[in-house]
Amino acid sequence: MTIYEAVGGERTFFELVDRFYQGVESDPILRPMYPDDLDPPKRHLALFLIQYFGGPRTYLDERGHPRLRMRHLPFAIDQAARDAWIRNMESAVRSTNLPTAAQDEFMRYFEGAATFLINH
Repeated sequence: MTIYEAVGGERTFFELVDRFYQGVESDPILRPMYPDDLDPPKRHLALFLIQYFGGPRTYLDERGHPRLRMRHLPFAIDQAARDAWIRNMESAVRSTNLPTAAQDEFMRYFEGAATFLINH
């Protein structure tokens, strides 16, 4: 069973991403990095996470290879931005009704990915 299946599928990922973006909307470090309309990046993140954690490959079909570093290069991501992203994502993960093992697996991925994207 994939994590995607274990946490309830697509609905769970869209809920997680909605909770994350609630934090982004008021975060003074992160908000300036996002466009005025948050709907497209919300969809992109949800589809990426769905694919990464074993769900349908809709992200790949719509956007191609994730190329995370390339897609994030236009943004100055330093330690403070990374930490703000993790803080908001951890809050979203912990507030979503997920099994502890799934929460831990999500956070392991997010910690590594966020650190990997530091470019300043």
